[in-house]
Order: sequence, then C-alpha cells, then structure tokens
Amino acid sequence: MPITTCIFDAYGTLFDVAAAARRAASEPDHACLADSWPALATAWRARQLQYTWLRAITGAHADFGQVTGEALDWALEAQGLAGDAGLRARLMALYRELDAYAEVPAMLEALKRAGKATAILSNGTPDMLADAVEAAGLGALLDDLLSVESVGIYKPHPSVYDLVGQRFGCDRSEVLFVSSNGWDAGAAAGYGFVSAWVNRANEPVDRLPWRPAHVLADLSGIPHLAEAIA
Repeated sequence: MPITTCIFDAYGTLFDVAAAARRAASEPDHACLADSWPALATAWRARQLQYTWLRAITGAHADFGQVTGEALDWALEAQGLAGDAGLRARLMALYRELDAYAEVPAMLEALKRAGKATAILSNGTPDMLADAVEAAGLGALLDDLLSVESVGIYKPHPSVYDLVGQRFGCDRSEVLFVSSNGWDAGAAAGYGFVSAWVNRANEPVDRLPWRPAHVLADLSGIPHLAEAIA
C-alpha cells in the first residue's frame, strides 16, 4: 500500500540531542564544558535511553522530564561536575529547545506538499515536545505530537506504536516510521510499519529479530522514499 502517514521519532531524529551541551559549552558561565561537552552529551543520552528501558521492564514509569534529569545527574557526576546547580538548570532548559537538524524543515514541507500526514511519536512528554517544536518553528508542518505518556510506558512497547493507528486510522503498512535509533526502527519494523533508520554515525545495524527496511544517512531522502513506496 502507498505511504499515507510519516511518523518521526523526535530526539536524535528531528532534534540534535547534543545541542544542549554544545550550546552551554559556548556560554561564558559554563566554560567548564569547553572540552568535555561531547563526553557529557554522549553519557547523558546513553543513560537517558537506558533508564527508559529499565523503567519499562520493571513497570516503574516516570515521565521523560524526570528521566532526562536523572540521566543528566549521572553524566554530570561522571564528568566531575555534580553539584553545579546552575549548569544543570541551564542544560535542562536547553534540552527543551534543541536545534532541529538542518534538513528537517524542507523535508517536512515536501511531505506536506505531497499530502502526507506527519507526526512525532516520542518518549518525550507533551510539553517537552511542544516546546521543542515551537523553538524549531515546525508546528505548521506536523499534524500531531504523540507521546508515550498517554500509555505510560516507553518505546519500544507495542502500545506506543498503537498510538499511530488510533490517531490517524491508517493501516500499519501505510506508515513510514523514521528514527535515528536502530532499536526503535527495528522494533517498528517488527510492529508492521515500513521503517527507516537514519544512521548519521554510520553504525552497524542492531542485532535484533527485526531490521529496518531502509537505512539513510540523513532525513533529506525521506520525501522521495515516501513517494517511492507502493
């Protein structure tokens, strides 16, 4: 079936998760990050994802804002920066206004011109997603922001992917699901979506029972891919 609906993960896919640490490091008040911000950003993201999986497995759900803060606390301590309340507050604020990748606006505009429905499906809370979309100026290009908070468990639980059909009334085969997380793209493929993995770092494919149907270096080819699938 042709693709009618294009669904995007948010963090790491549309929005650069390293942007918060990078921007903070450029500010005079946070020169302590000048050399360490890449390591901080990497550790922060890794712990953030690990904590979502652990909370999903154990049934101990907490929203993504809390998980993001807890992951940041771990990363700051690992970098010897625990206790810097001002730095923590600034990083958390910047996380709500992450930079969108450069190709995102034109890519979404092309999908809308082609008549595709577009939405985010994310671990983020509704208010976090709304802030990020507003900061990036993408609101007019997205039909909805779908959050795991409506089901109370993180990706890749199938109930999260169920939100797409519930919102758009489409068959799974009509959905092009796009994520920069290999595990997310793989799980979405197992769910029945046509999935595309945005592999910006040229990493190996995750060894999971399912693999994404398409692998791209960035998002610029998504409109062509959505039209080519029939």
